[in-house]
Amino acid sequence: MPTYNERQNLETIVARVRSAVPGADLLVVDDNSPDGTGKIADELAETDSHVHVLHRTEKAGLGKAYIAGFGWALDAGYDVIIEMDADGSHQPEHLPGMIGALRTDARAGADLAIGSRWVRGGKVVNWPKSREVLSRCANIYVRIMLGMGVHDATAGFRAYRASTLRAIDLGDVESTGYSFQVDLTVRVFQAGLKIVEIPITFVEREHGASKMSRSIILEAFWRVAQWGTASRLRRLRGRR
Repeated sequence: MPTYNERQNLETIVARVRSAVPGADLLVVDDNSPDGTGKIADELAETDSHVHVLHRTEKAGLGKAYIAGFGWALDAGYDVIIEMDADGSHQPEHLPGMIGALRTDARAGADLAIGSRWVRGGKVVNWPKSREVLSRCANIYVRIMLGMGVHDATAGFRAYRASTLRAIDLGDVESTGYSFQVDLTVRVFQAGLKIVEIPITFVEREHGASKMSRSIILEAFWRVAQWGTASRLRRLRGRR
């Protein structure tokens, strides 16, 4: 759970995660939040052995925070690794279903389970229409450019098998904003691994400010265009 200036949300979301999946451990990856989020995370960790904190010295983007968190979890030997936001938009009550979709004891299970807003049963609550249109159009653009059947490749609520993260090369991931989610989806898809989408209810944050910006949107648009062009070139070479 990456955090930057989430002091108004952290205690509540941590409590909900601990209630939804009592046996799970939670890692807060704080990018040196100036509002004291890291201190709150430390206090929560002091009273709950299931809560851990990874302090980073700078705000280097969502992707870098997730890579750091994934590395920590892989080194610690966890079998299932989940990413989710700290602002309350991702409902912890969906976690058991997402973990169940992986079914780590069975070959039939997924390698990546995405909490999806844009499949049957998924929905958003209190989102401005402009954000909904942007998200829907972005995901249509991703499907067209990359040829994947994933409806919500930009979603940041997802569960990976540890073996999935090891199978894709996290070391050369350069995406820093929300394109990071598309980047990893593409890598899992190209590795021939199984992706499933679990319908979720996405609720707009009540406290704090969204981290979405024009630069993040432009980065995602540009990177998807690059990946789509590279994919088409590979297919053309394969036909020769």
